[in-house]
Amino acid sequence: MDEKTILALCRKNNRKAQQSLYQQHAPFMLGVCYRYTKSRDDAEDVLQEGFVKVFTQIDQFNEKGSLQGWIYRIMVTTAINYLRRHQRYRSQMKFSETTIHPVVDPRGISNLQTEDLMELVRRLPTGYQTVFNLAGIEGYDHAEISELLGISVQTSRSQYSRARALLIKWVDASEMQTRLGKINS
Repeated sequence: MDEKTILALCRKNNRKAQQSLYQQHAPFMLGVCYRYTKSRDDAEDVLQEGFVKVFTQIDQFNEKGSLQGWIYRIMVTTAINYLRRHQRYRSQMKFSETTIHPVVDPRGISNLQTEDLMELVRRLPTGYQTVFNLAGIEGYDHAEISELLGISVQTSRSQYSRARALLIKWVDASEMQTRLGKINS
């Protein structure tokens, strides 16, 4: 089935079409959800909740953009709402108004694999992780992040800057350990 057929059938609550849509988009969307959570189980919960929204709101898709982009936005919004609702994340989602600490020396990450970098992003405190994902990966600007998270633009910039600084510190430490491992071998 092509996308238009799947979409038309999903709008009629056709289970087979819904399953097909899910199978086409779930692997990628699980990765999106996992960027915001600390565990695969939580990411799977967000994914399921997100697809429930996709299927119940499918009539709102106006076909002006891509279906994947529309689903993607639902997953990001669902992930943020999930973080707000669950106590283990909510306590880390409190943002404080602080000054920006610029990252002066953003060295390369050339020796780090994507999976390793994403694992470091997952280790960030939830507030840093959320802002870093929205700004650095999803491409939202700080005004949009401010609106999404209910924080000031300044706080968004500060959280992003601190996340980057912490990631750079961890990457430098990781690369140093790799170099030391090669020397000691």
